[in-house]
Amino acid sequence: MTDELVPCAGAVLHDARGRLLLVQRGHEPNRGTWSLPGGRIEPGETPQQAAAREVREETGLEVLVGELLLQTTVGHYRIHDFAARIVGGALRAGDDATAAVFAEPERLTTIPLSPGLLDALHDLGLA
Repeated sequence: MTDELVPCAGAVLHDARGRLLLVQRGHEPNRGTWSLPGGRIEPGETPQQAAAREVREETGLEVLVGELLLQTTVGHYRIHDFAARIVGGALRAGDDATAAVFAEPERLTTIPLSPGLLDALHDLGLA
């Protein structure tokens, strides 16, 4: 196994009611937990392009990716999370997500989130 970090990108999205978009992970790592939509950056992609692709694949939503909100390392993954705005599509779980929902902020403390996600959301003032 290599010590090199795997570059990943994700997106932070809210609906018109202020609910946060979450996906339930269908695969390891952290299968069954809820997380922001995102995944590995493919060769030739920018982190922003990867974030938009991952949102589309996991949720069916088309987004415009904005500013970088957070860079963090979780295990062997280097994650870049961006603000994003929904511009089309229809919410549905896809790819490696078993479910996709818009969650009210108070729900974030009652569901199993990916490790470190709640703290990161608090740091950003999103939870």
